[in-house]
Amino acid sequence: MRVAVAGGGIIGLAIAAELLARGADVTVHDPAPDGRDGAWHVAAGMLAPGGESAFEYPHLTRLLEASHAMWPEFAASLGDVGYDTAGTLSVALTADDVAESAREWRHQKLARLSGSQVRDREPAISPRVRAGAFAAHEHQADPRKVVAVLRERLKGRIVAHRVTDLSDVDADVIVVAAGVGTAALTGLPIRPVKGQVLRLRGEPGLLRHVIDGAADGRHVYLVPRADGEVVVGATQEERADLHTTASGVHDLLRAALDLVPGLAEHELTEVTVGHRPGTPDNGPVLGALDDSPGRRIVVAAGHFRNGILLAPITARLIADLVLTGSADPIIDGFAPGRFR
Repeated sequence: MRVAVAGGGIIGLAIAAELLARGADVTVHDPAPDGRDGAWHVAAGMLAPGGESAFEYPHLTRLLEASHAMWPEFAASLGDVGYDTAGTLSVALTADDVAESAREWRHQKLARLSGSQVRDREPAISPRVRAGAFAAHEHQADPRKVVAVLRERLKGRIVAHRVTDLSDVDADVIVVAAGVGTAALTGLPIRPVKGQVLRLRGEPGLLRHVIDGAADGRHVYLVPRADGEVVVGATQEERADLHTTASGVHDLLRAALDLVPGLAEHELTEVTVGHRPGTPDNGPVLGALDDSPGRRIVVAAGHFRNGILLAPITARLIADLVLTGSADPIIDGFAPGRFR
C-alpha cells in the first residue's frame, strides 16, 4: 500500500514511522524537512493527561490517558528523547491562585501541599508560594529530540514539498497531518492558536520537576532539561501572526521569576512563536474524511495542546485505520464528521 503523509510534524512523522514498521510504502510530504516548522518545535513536551484534560471535551480524558500509558514503550523504542518521570509540581503563589488551582487539584484527586512541603520537594521555589500539589504520573519528553529520531528513522522517505491540493498527491491513501494547514486542505475547522515560549539556560539541577504554576493570575510552566535548559511557556492567543511581543515575554518571565527567583541568573537563549492547531471542542480530528476513486483520505490533526502526548496513540490508531479499515472504538469520538 502506498501511503502519503501530508505534514512532517511529530504527528505526521509518528504515523509514518508506524506505517513503515508495519510494511507500508510511506512518503512524508514536509515543507521544511530539515527545519523548524510546526508546533512541535515550540512545544515543551509535558506529558500531563490530568492537567490537560481538566474541564475539556468529555471523550478526551480517556484518549489522553491511553496515550500516556503508551509513552514508556514509545520512548524506549526511540532511544534518548529526554523522557523523564520525575513528575510535575503544581504551585500557586497567591491566595487567589490557590483558590483557582485547587479546582484542578480536586479534579485530579491530588493531595494539597503546604508551601513548606512544596519547598521540601523543590527548594528553588519562592518562599512566597502558598500551596501546591504533586502529580507523580505527569512526565515529560523533548519534542525536538523525538522529531530528530523519527526523521532519521524515515530517512529517504521525506520529501521537501508543501501539499496544497490533495488531488495532486499520488498515493492509495493520503493521511493529512498538516497541523493548522489541515484546514486549507480539508475544510475542517482547525484554527491557529498562537503561543510564545522562552528557553533559558543555566547550571543543571536548579529544578528537579516540571513546574506548573499560577503566579498572580498568570499561568506558566517550567520544564527543566538535564542539560540545564528550562523551557518557559506559554502564552495562548487567538491570533495567527508569528510576532514575538514584549508583553508576552514580560508576562512569562515575570511569572517564572516570581515562582523560581533563581532563574534570574539564567541566560535567555531563545524566544519562539508557534501555532497550536485548535478545534471548536479542543479534541483532535482522527478518521476518514471521505472516499475518492482509488484512494482514501484520513485526517490526523487538531491536537491543540496535546500533540506530543497524543503522538503514540494517534500513530497506532491511524495506522490501524489505514491498513485495516478499522481502529479501536476510542477513535469514534474524534471523527471528522462531528464538524460537518
